[in-house]
Amino acid sequence: MDTELFHLTAGEAGRLLQARKLSPVELLDAFLARIEAVDDRVKSYLLVTADAARDAARQAESDIMAGRWRGPLHGIPYAVKDNYYTRGVRTCAASRLLMDFVPGHDAAVVEKLDAAGAVMLGKLNTWEYGTGNGGVYFDLPFDPACNPWALDRFTGGSSTGAGAAVAAGTAMIAMGSDTTGSVRLPAAACGLQGMKPTYGRISRHGILPNCYSMDTPGPLTWTVEDSAIVLRAVSGHDSRDPASGDRAVPDYLAGLEAGVRGMTIGVIRDFGAEGDALEPANREGLEDMVRVLRAQGARVIEVTLPAPIHEYRKVTSVINWTESMTIHESDLMERAADMGYALRDKLMSGFMTRAVDYLAAQRRRRELADATDRLVRSVDALIAPCAFHVAPKFADNDVLRTFTSQNVCPPFNASGHPAMTVCTGFDADGLPTNAQVVGRWYDEATVFKVARAYERATGWRDRRPSL
Repeated sequence: MDTELFHLTAGEAGRLLQARKLSPVELLDAFLARIEAVDDRVKSYLLVTADAARDAARQAESDIMAGRWRGPLHGIPYAVKDNYYTRGVRTCAASRLLMDFVPGHDAAVVEKLDAAGAVMLGKLNTWEYGTGNGGVYFDLPFDPACNPWALDRFTGGSSTGAGAAVAAGTAMIAMGSDTTGSVRLPAAACGLQGMKPTYGRISRHGILPNCYSMDTPGPLTWTVEDSAIVLRAVSGHDSRDPASGDRAVPDYLAGLEAGVRGMTIGVIRDFGAEGDALEPANREGLEDMVRVLRAQGARVIEVTLPAPIHEYRKVTSVINWTESMTIHESDLMERAADMGYALRDKLMSGFMTRAVDYLAAQRRRRELADATDRLVRSVDALIAPCAFHVAPKFADNDVLRTFTSQNVCPPFNASGHPAMTVCTGFDADGLPTNAQVVGRWYDEATVFKVARAYERATGWRDRRPSL
């Protein structure tokens, strides 16, 4: 093949596997070799489950050869952020507090991926407990994941290993989780397509909680098609998750290539004084998306959010801090010395938040969600920046925290709308740029159509990091 097996997309590999032109064992071996070759530098994994993966790949090969093909993920290598429970496999979330924790059951997402015949490679790097204060302090039991485009740079957080793995070719697809941007920011920093679906679309059962009212699992993939394949497989109602929605899951592939002709798409450009922080390369990436979508027949109109970004950020921060504190209070009181600084610092913010502030934030969130929904429903989809900055160097925590805070993620965590980071090219230093596509509640299908229309018209998916 002209393409290295670890640089195939999941869609490409799935078609080859279905046609028996590629063996699941051969594909797995390519990924295990890639992990061996580069992951000592990229550090995408906390744990590789090679033996179990080989068993699963052999079973997939036997099933496919016998005509028992389960679908487009059968035989596809995947990995999960290490806040997902994996039965019989350590789930430590990069924390000293959980170094001996081995769950007795799988997360719902892992159950669904295994049922689809996908092959789990292992557990991916993350911030401690999948959360923090935006900084990286090199005080956890594992080194942080490094950005494959430039190893001295940040991957975005908290799904750090998920972003690094798909970009580096150490996993074909990865599952992360997003509370205030933790799928979309690693996707932005690592040049991926990162989907935060509608709140409740994917079950959170068996995922370590961070913030009950905003946590949303989501896939990080190389292409929009791959994201659509994964989302269809892992979505659906689950009675074990009180937030799980009961909407039917559509076939996201069915209309993926339909294009945007006739759509009305709103573009958000105005962020007040805060918008001055949007780097020129990312601004140009957004304008490129506007040009491409117009050229394909969409009507693109300028719209504005119903409130400043900082108001959404304040609301989501207060809710996030407080709910995290309710989850980790006993650990903070009894084992604070075993925590890294980023987690401890965030929890202290929750410790100092008053009940009246939390309740006020939830009331304001409801108002913002309703107003944001009116905006989203006024068009077929929205486009906006995601991260204001390209991936920064690890050297300065103030800069890292700025990357994590200056973005357009919080509005759609507050409102629960589906939002997807899309790679829009590269800056002068070869670092990925990004924009975001947003849709109506439970309308991920339109988000995928818009993102795919842009992806199809550009060549950004042809460029890979050189490691």
